[in-house]
Amino acid sequence: MESAQTYNVTENTKAVVKIDPDRVLADIDDKVYSGFLEHMGRCIYGGIIDYDCQVKGLTNEKGFRLDVADALKELNMPVVRYPGGNFVSSYHWLDAVGPKSERPKRPELAWLGEESNQFGTDEFMEWCEFMGCEPYLCLNMGTGTLDEALAWVEYCNSDKNTYYANLRRKNGHDKPYGVKYWSLGNEVWGPWQVGQMTAEDYGKKAFQWAKALKLLDPNIKLVGCGSMGLTNWDYDVTQALVSKIDLYSIHMYTSHSDFYKNVTGPAAAERAIQITAKLIDLARITTNAYDSDVKVCFDEWNVWDPVRADGQYGAEEKYTLSDALAVASWCNVFIRQARHVGMANIAQCVNVIAPIMTTKDGMFLQTIYHTFVLFCKYMRGKSLGLHVGAPLYSGETGCSSFDLSWIKSIEPSVSLLDVSASIKDDIISIAAVNRSLTDDITVNFALEGTFAEKITVFTVYHDDINATNTIDQPDVVTVSESSVSSKSLSAFTVKKHSFAMLRVPLAN
Repeated sequence: MESAQTYNVTENTKAVVKIDPDRVLADIDDKVYSGFLEHMGRCIYGGIIDYDCQVKGLTNEKGFRLDVADALKELNMPVVRYPGGNFVSSYHWLDAVGPKSERPKRPELAWLGEESNQFGTDEFMEWCEFMGCEPYLCLNMGTGTLDEALAWVEYCNSDKNTYYANLRRKNGHDKPYGVKYWSLGNEVWGPWQVGQMTAEDYGKKAFQWAKALKLLDPNIKLVGCGSMGLTNWDYDVTQALVSKIDLYSIHMYTSHSDFYKNVTGPAAAERAIQITAKLIDLARITTNAYDSDVKVCFDEWNVWDPVRADGQYGAEEKYTLSDALAVASWCNVFIRQARHVGMANIAQCVNVIAPIMTTKDGMFLQTIYHTFVLFCKYMRGKSLGLHVGAPLYSGETGCSSFDLSWIKSIEPSVSLLDVSASIKDDIISIAAVNRSLTDDITVNFALEGTFAEKITVFTVYHDDINATNTIDQPDVVTVSESSVSSKSLSAFTVKKHSFAMLRVPLAN
């Protein structure tokens, strides 16, 4: 076992977390628990649907996987993004509507596969209705045209007697779908993207698209295409689009084989959100867009190493306990930065860098599901301000495949006890990640006020940080639940490399 000194970890094993229920930072937007589905690997076919299923009761009459649906419904995702991702930059939505026997198969350029187009707009809308979530569609700004984008909005949202609205009716859907969220392309800045553009070219094009799309449907919410939130692209594009968009998208993934680098990587995401929010403020000031209210849309985030889980081969990550703790730290970021974040979409929902994995006749929940679901269920309402005094980590952090080395110079040390708190319905929820590899941390949760006698504690822990779940051993890492006295808050032990969620009811 490596020593604490090797990792630049302070040896103190005690912490204080001061929480005042009246110190509200912001409302937590439920959309921070949104999802993402892309035509990539087994995310759609063999993931949320299986048109060739031979197992009785595993799918419904539409081919929707019922076991997957049940697991996703536990997450209560309010919005799901579709159809990409990189996939969207060579996707033409008209290929995937109408009679399935007449839909063309197309080469797929993002992941070098073949797209059957058997699942398209109408099927996705039906799935969203079945799941009780809102659709969020990404427009093709690579090989696509403005005419094509306008046609898609008309098909989905128009109740008029016009061509594409009537095409929807012809395809069996009389009422408009009322799709609210539309993204102006995906990662258009990236050299891997079909139709890559400069920030200047994208800004000009997206401005004109936004103008036309809102003339067609003034009720839609448009999402501008950002980078990581801290690049020259982000400065230029926020300046160009702040008056025309409602949300600004940024993407980031973290992952590392080194435990400390892995679990502290989300610190980069927190700084990215803060910088993006300031860029938006700056753009509002310099362009006189004082009436705009643009929030950050973190519509791709997760733990992902694209070398370990190559996108061309389905990106089927095998998540460890360490990864589950990293995901919990990601979620803590969204709670603490609730003022700025209007949506966040875990990438992705099923099989592809996902919390849920399927086989032809079953499924299992990956380690990251268990930390994520606790946030989805309980960390809602209002974000609370905290004061945290805890042991620190001052070593390297970042990601093995994406350059996040800059975070060390910006954040020289990060807390080993990563905490957020929320309040809803007179219950305070505290999410605490112990990011120490070797030491339990005894925490004095100093809460203002009086509380019920008993509190509920959920814990995600395994002695092995590399523990994983599999189809044969699905419960190696899972959630344990206990009830303890509220008096224990003054000296509560958060086990080494573990996640704890405390539910503390206020006294009547």
